[in-house]
Amino acid sequence: MNMEAAIHMGQQTLYTVIILTGPVLIVALVVGSLVSLFQAVTQIQEITLVFVPKIISVFLVLALAGGWMLNRAVSFGTEMFISIEQIE
Repeated sequence: MNMEAAIHMGQQTLYTVIILTGPVLIVALVVGSLVSLFQAVTQIQEITLVFVPKIISVFLVLALAGGWMLNRAVSFGTEMFISIEQIE
């Protein structure tokens, strides 16, 4: 395996990880910020109040985008296994 192929495979792996985890992490960040803002405004300091909306929103994102994420991960894995045959 030459250096360019290894770098390309690493770049593709990082790009795929970012694309797959991005929607879930962004939704969790936005929901957590909104709940924290709500807690600051109302002065409710309940620790579990942050986790329940985050969990629900993450499950919703996974339910809505899970098929796309799975297809993307499977196609990436297939592409990587096919590229193994082409390595010198």
